[in-house]
Amino acid sequence: MELTILMPCLNEENTIEGCVRQAVSFLHDYHIDGEVLVIDNGSTDASAKRALHAGAKVLSCDRKGYGNALGFGLKHSAGKYVIMADCDCSYSFEELQPFLDKLRAGADMVIGDRFAYPMEKGAMGFSHKYIGVPVLSFIGRCCFRTDVRDFHCGVRAVNRDCFLRLGCQCGGMEFATEMIGRAAVLGQNIRQVPVRFYKDQRGHHSHLRSVRDGLRHLKLMWKLLWVSYHERALRSR
Repeated sequence: MELTILMPCLNEENTIEGCVRQAVSFLHDYHIDGEVLVIDNGSTDASAKRALHAGAKVLSCDRKGYGNALGFGLKHSAGKYVIMADCDCSYSFEELQPFLDKLRAGADMVIGDRFAYPMEKGAMGFSHKYIGVPVLSFIGRCCFRTDVRDFHCGVRAVNRDCFLRLGCQCGGMEFATEMIGRAAVLGQNIRQVPVRFYKDQRGHHSHLRSVRDGLRHLKLMWKLLWVSYHERALRSR
């Protein structure tokens, strides 16, 4: 199988069905041998049932957290390539072809860039758009010597075998930074794709906790830098 479209899910009953149907249509329209895999991360609503009804394969991950759900999904994906995206209608699953094209051309990882196009009004809060994401992404670029513009974009793609070699361990939102940082440190081929960013349609607050998650991203970057420095020092002896 060539492609798995992976969606982490926690109480997304208002949007999951539409996202799965879009993803299934994408695979059909582009004649791609693939699957849509939804990882239910402890939903208490009808998310899993609706995803299954729309045509997805649904697995349950008991360990709560964005990173835990994605890590679990990547280990259980059947595709050579995996495109992961949030299922809150903030991204269009009909616009995934550029990600797959770059993977086919040899990229190990492809990250979406939400800042490449004007965002839909209300899609991202002021503090995240002008402070949080740009600042953390700038620090990430400096730390890992990469040109990734948007470290926290919710749509990204990987060559599955290359990803599994990274040994990512974070269970929370900082997983997004960890996978880029580890890939950059190991010299993997990271590419970017501009994506359109739409307003969240779930009808409830985001799972993101700005201050807590921001601090976790910073702590993770420092940890990866420290480990990388010591590994280089040992190799140089």
